[in-house]
Amino acid sequence: MADKRKHSRVVVDGVERAPSRAMLRAVGFEDADFARPQVGIASTWSNLTPCNLHIDALARTAAAAVDASGGKSLIFNTITVSDGISMGTPGMRYSLVSREVIADSIETVMAAEGFDGLLAIGGCDKNMPGCVMAIARLDRPAVFVYGGTIRPGACRRDIVSVFEAVGAHAGGRIGDEELAEVEKTAIPGPGSCGGMYTANTMASAIEALGLSLPNSSAQEAVSPNKAADCQRAGEAVCRLLEADIRPSKILTREAYENAITMVIALGGSTNAVLHLLAMAAAGGVELSLDDFTRIGKRVPVLADLKPSGRFLMSELIEIGGIRPLMKTLLDAGLLHGNCLTVTGQTLAEDLADVAPYPEGQEIVRPLNDPIRKDSHLVILYGNLAPDGAVAKISGKEGERFTGTARVYDAEEAALEAILDGTVQAGDVVVIRYEGPKGGPGMREMLSPTSALIGRGLGDSVALITDGRFSGGSHGFVVGHVAPEAAAGGPLALVADGDTITIDAMERTISLELSDTGIAERRTAHTPPPLETRGVLGKYARLVGSASNGACTDV
Repeated sequence: MADKRKHSRVVVDGVERAPSRAMLRAVGFEDADFARPQVGIASTWSNLTPCNLHIDALARTAAAAVDASGGKSLIFNTITVSDGISMGTPGMRYSLVSREVIADSIETVMAAEGFDGLLAIGGCDKNMPGCVMAIARLDRPAVFVYGGTIRPGACRRDIVSVFEAVGAHAGGRIGDEELAEVEKTAIPGPGSCGGMYTANTMASAIEALGLSLPNSSAQEAVSPNKAADCQRAGEAVCRLLEADIRPSKILTREAYENAITMVIALGGSTNAVLHLLAMAAAGGVELSLDDFTRIGKRVPVLADLKPSGRFLMSELIEIGGIRPLMKTLLDAGLLHGNCLTVTGQTLAEDLADVAPYPEGQEIVRPLNDPIRKDSHLVILYGNLAPDGAVAKISGKEGERFTGTARVYDAEEAALEAILDGTVQAGDVVVIRYEGPKGGPGMREMLSPTSALIGRGLGDSVALITDGRFSGGSHGFVVGHVAPEAAAGGPLALVADGDTITIDAMERTISLELSDTGIAERRTAHTPPPLETRGVLGKYARLVGSASNGACTDV
């Protein structure tokens, strides 16, 4: 029989642990509680962003379910930051950094307090992979719960509608009054951004991994279903303790292949590449950029979801969420059905009774009529990205782009040039020194990409960066260029007027400059200094390449 109290008994059993018990009595422990397995409830609640506004209530619901199922719950918090609020500002440098802080803080509390199991609840996109990284490191029975998606705003608006309205305003396509109306109606309440942006992408990937309960990723934040999901999760983590089912039994290489498959089929965010690599590394699972290419050759894009598609997550929920799509992919041999999940069953067993989507729905296409026959996440290599780059190519932008470089050493300068009309059709906007080390923090370029869309340049201007993109970005965009400029990557050597070609069919990204020319520019180049102080300085010293997940502990 599994020792459900393997970790907590070290903290509370025996005469010598009386001081520990005394402290715990002050926070509500009674005699019987010391004999129960302790389950940490990691809450990412805060009232600084709608993504996490409601998570305190969800945490209390999950804690009550743990207590009713024979465990002893203890709720603790970790941080979150808001990408949507900090986007386009220096504060956005802390977004990816927060993923590491979250993982470190959950690991710290769990290990220091000797908790036996973990139930983590995340909403905004960085705290979700941060939770999973901690789960993988700790390898104690665990369940992840997604906080849920936001409901659509007026006229089916969402946060990306506001960013794109800024570009439309700059281009004279809308006035002050309409911009204000979009701003005031796009975000109606709690929940994560409403398209297949990074939060909903990662929630779906984590469900496909088997680390959250069936349908956990496809629920609105304020729905009764989400509260019921937390109730079931509290019960599930106690069953996992009883059966000694640990994350290492669930988070296998095949499970990560399932997650990649779902991200592709849903048309998900490029951030999934970065986060899945980091999550796998945290558990010692081998995963690389080339796995995305290999799997992408056989998995089609089937879901017509924003940002490049028409529909929102709430509309996908109405027709059954992601489970019917998972069943379709399983039946086609595109998912590994033998993978274990937090239900204690295999993925195939979990999906056995799932019904297909209703007739006539237009959100998810059949396998024989895909939106795109292979992956929209295209891994590119070339003399601009020897270690790889990640493009998001829906097919609507075309498959090949050749243009003239306009080079900017920071996001703000590029955004100003887009909004004031400096950037024209046929340009390739290059934004560098925004990588993990150079930013530091690898900011998301939602403001520039949305401005391009808003100004009507989404199909006539490309954008490449060693930073990354929000899940809400679309257009001909390439991010995660590695090595990054601050680490000596060729992106640092691009000059205004250079010709750059991006070829999604050949999977290449090339600067039309000879090896000799590149070498001459390298000799004359002096990179700017890295950040040295505070959390950003620490991050810049520790962080690895985006092509390996931008990890700080591997």
